[in-house]
Amino acid sequence: MAEFTTGEAVSLELPIARVPCRAGAFLLDLMMQIALALLLVFLFFGLIRVGSMSDDAWEQTVGLLIVVTVLVGYPVVSETLSRGRSLGKLVFGLRVVRTDAGPIDFRHAITRGLCGALVDFWMLGFFGAVAVVSSTCSPQGRRIGDLLAGTVVIHTRASLPIPALVSAPPWLVNWAKMVDLTGITDEHAAAMRKYLARMRTLTPAAQHHLGTTLVESVCAAGRAPIPAGYPPFHVLGAVLARRQEVAFAAR
Repeated sequence: MAEFTTGEAVSLELPIARVPCRAGAFLLDLMMQIALALLLVFLFFGLIRVGSMSDDAWEQTVGLLIVVTVLVGYPVVSETLSRGRSLGKLVFGLRVVRTDAGPIDFRHAITRGLCGALVDFWMLGFFGAVAVVSSTCSPQGRRIGDLLAGTVVIHTRASLPIPALVSAPPWLVNWAKMVDLTGITDEHAAAMRKYLARMRTLTPAAQHHLGTTLVESVCAAGRAPIPAGYPPFHVLGAVLARRQEVAFAAR
């Protein structure tokens, strides 16, 4: 499991797929890509010769199209249509998801596909060495394409956890509506989530100091007055709850 914090400051632990099972899925997909390449070579070059268009320019163009289709088209199309599952991932029980555990779309798939062809595996990837090194060094098992696309490969046979949401203290609900959430960045949200999660491990003095500092920073960014007489964790919880409420309502 690896922990991620979403833009709404929701903490998630996802069942990460590591190098061995990803390598197995990759090899199975590679076999499919080789079969696809052979089929396309047979079809396209047969059509060229039947049409009396056999020359170096046509053959180079067709060869380039086949390479792009096999190396980029196969993973992009399969992951887009199946929401993150190529044949290899399906067999090994893997899926590509966003880091907030949501399904990927074409934008994520094309980013992963292009980066896989150019950096992780083929042109600059030394036949997958770059992908193996980056996945091994990443705490979340992410290759460079995952980092650029904002995705992670998980085990689908392990159930995804329900994210823990923050509840606002009832007496601060109306105040939280005054906060300008456009000024609250992901860094603010992550800091608030981390403080609330680890608050009980801090000494009372550290709780007060860190909480007060964070409340001042968040209220300044949100252009809202600091509510007097409430402990920092009440204020931060109200802001987080409001941010989550707005984010989920917009989906």
